[in-house]
Amino acid sequence: MNVFLFCLTPQRRNGVVLGFPLLSRLSHKRLMATFQVEAERGEQDLYRCITLSPRGAAVSNFGELIVRVPPTPIAPPQLLRAGPTYLIIQLNTNSIVGDGPVIRREIQYRASQSTWLETHGVGSLTYKVWHLEPDTEYHISVLLTRPGEGGTGAPGPPLISRTKCAEPMRALRGLTATEIQPRQLSLQWEPLGYNLTRCHTYTLSLCYRYSMPTGGSGGNNATVRECLSVERNTSHFTLRDLPPFRSVHVRLALSNPEGKKESREVTFQTEEDIPGGIAPESLTFTPLDDMIFLKWEEPVEPNGLITQYEISYQSIESSDPGINVPGPRRTVSKLRNETYHMFSGLHPGTTYLVSVRARTTKGFGQTALTEITTNISAPVFDYEDVPSPLSESESTITVLLRPALGRGAPVSAYQVVVVEEDGSRQVKRRELGSSDCFPSPSSHTEAQAKRAPHYYTAELAPSSLPEATPFTVGDNHTYNGYWNSPLDPTKNYLIYFQATSNFRGETRINCIRIARKAACKDSKRALEVSQHAEDMGLILGACAGGLVVLILLLGAIVIIVKKGRDLYPYPYYPKKVAINKAAMSYRQEKNRKLSSLDCSMTEQSTLQQDASLAHSFLDAHGCNARNDQRSSVNESSSLLGGSPHRHCRRKSSPYHTGQLHPAVRVADLLQHINQMKTAEGYGFKQEYESFFDGWDVKKKDKTKGRTLESSVLLCLADDRHRVKMHSLLADPSSDYVNANYIDGRYLQQPLSGLALWLL
Repeated sequence: MNVFLFCLTPQRRNGVVLGFPLLSRLSHKRLMATFQVEAERGEQDLYRCITLSPRGAAVSNFGELIVRVPPTPIAPPQLLRAGPTYLIIQLNTNSIVGDGPVIRREIQYRASQSTWLETHGVGSLTYKVWHLEPDTEYHISVLLTRPGEGGTGAPGPPLISRTKCAEPMRALRGLTATEIQPRQLSLQWEPLGYNLTRCHTYTLSLCYRYSMPTGGSGGNNATVRECLSVERNTSHFTLRDLPPFRSVHVRLALSNPEGKKESREVTFQTEEDIPGGIAPESLTFTPLDDMIFLKWEEPVEPNGLITQYEISYQSIESSDPGINVPGPRRTVSKLRNETYHMFSGLHPGTTYLVSVRARTTKGFGQTALTEITTNISAPVFDYEDVPSPLSESESTITVLLRPALGRGAPVSAYQVVVVEEDGSRQVKRRELGSSDCFPSPSSHTEAQAKRAPHYYTAELAPSSLPEATPFTVGDNHTYNGYWNSPLDPTKNYLIYFQATSNFRGETRINCIRIARKAACKDSKRALEVSQHAEDMGLILGACAGGLVVLILLLGAIVIIVKKGRDLYPYPYYPKKVAINKAAMSYRQEKNRKLSSLDCSMTEQSTLQQDASLAHSFLDAHGCNARNDQRSSVNESSSLLGGSPHRHCRRKSSPYHTGQLHPAVRVADLLQHINQMKTAEGYGFKQEYESFFDGWDVKKKDKTKGRTLESSVLLCLADDRHRVKMHSLLADPSSDYVNANYIDGRYLQQPLSGLALWLL
């Protein structure tokens, strides 16, 4: 059965017919028709349904339609706080549009650039939206629901808000160099993404550093640091204007408003380049006549390892007309550690253009240039030896002057120098090429006033001496202001020829002796006689003065000795006493016994006074020698040692020998001496002969040229200077007495008048 159903609103004049119902069969007898009614608030009305079929129609009763609008917020949610991954909002549902009551609230949000939508139920007026993406814009709306089916209203106005940026996830990796050149580096790294930056606003910086020498003498380095900004979404960069052969330290820095991440530092080294130029002010040099010592410093920018230095030089100018300029260019190579060079074999007075440059494996660098001028040298003479004079007179001498050869500069002037040679002043000989010349000009008059040893007798211009030319010294003419005065016939002269070169304030002099003029013989003989007389007068005067001083000195010594005897009249000073005949006979007999002694006396006496003095002394002491000459021996010599050259054999003594006599005490010495003096024929000599046979008499060596007093007969034991005495308290060393002998050379009076004992 076909049924047509529709509803209409009868209260309206033109009721709306709602067609196309949604039919659902409940049973074979019942159908349910559902109509979608679009109604708004205020559109309440009565509705009824009409059923049409082929058999007829049916109309239902009227039903009242009540319209309710679902609630919707008027204002969007309010943002309380935003974070990198969350947003805290307030629902702001106090004002709504629609009918209440609100029984449920929901949050609906999505990213602005995404269609994905998510809804969360909210149980409070504030809500924290979690698990959001950093630096992302979100749309957040509120949904309200009233009771009943279809009670959920439309979403309210959205809150559009952005989360904050988060700190970068990590530092960039994979920093490598794709190309390395002397002055630039091409670098690359991993691509950037949101997962690393975690922010759409970020900066990528490439930072690098390297060290550069400061150029000071201390060798300090300055560090250069710089950071360059890299474009976004770029994973490569090229560093330019870097120093060659330097270690460059590079790192990447990724930063956003919330933080910064830096990569580890990677070191790269640029390649070598040609070296920089050597600073011209570092070139220092010392010029000589034919050599130049040059020194330089390493380039400020070596740009690598210096392998060698190249020095080139070429003569470009010379004051010597005999040198061809410009000369050939020469090149010298030096090792990397040799920053100096000695140029040799150069021309004097010549300017050289010198260039220095350094080299690395990449090639040569810039060249440093300088001009160096060598010093001029002294002129050179063409004399192999001292030439012979051409002629000579009493007051003149003619010599041959040969032109000198200039070295580095032409000869500017010649001088003929006369040097006076006498006995009181030794004139140093000046050989060829010696630097000891005569730079100070002095005329004959000035030399006499200053008593100078030399003077210029002539000055000649180089043009006046084109070849070897004779010149007469002492011709009484004037040469360029210098008087060529005649020579003194009584004096000896040395003639020197001197050449001078001047160039740029520099002067070089060379001189050579070309002649020697001796004084005339007659004048010389008279001069020698006068000088000999003067010398003899000086010698005689000196001898007379010395003799007077010697006489005064001897007189003073005699006076002092006599005063000493008068002031100290000790009994042990020997005095002259009369010797009786018995004593004399005894002494003569003793002399005969001693004549067998093997003692040799001084064979020669130079003065008669010395001989008479010796005879008187021998007569007083009774000692006879083999040659019938007397030798003086003091009686005290029995206690003293003598010269160890020869031995004297002693005859038998009338005194008891071998008998030990105790030593005399010092306090009893004067009394003992007086007793010996008063005793007849007894003294130190007799006391000595009573000693053991181990004592011998010895004498000093004969010395040629000595007087009789200087050779005295001395007697001593085998043990030199020893006197045998009793040992005290069993001390074996107590039997020694130190003694010495008296040498007659130092006595100022006859030995017979002095007696001295030294203990």
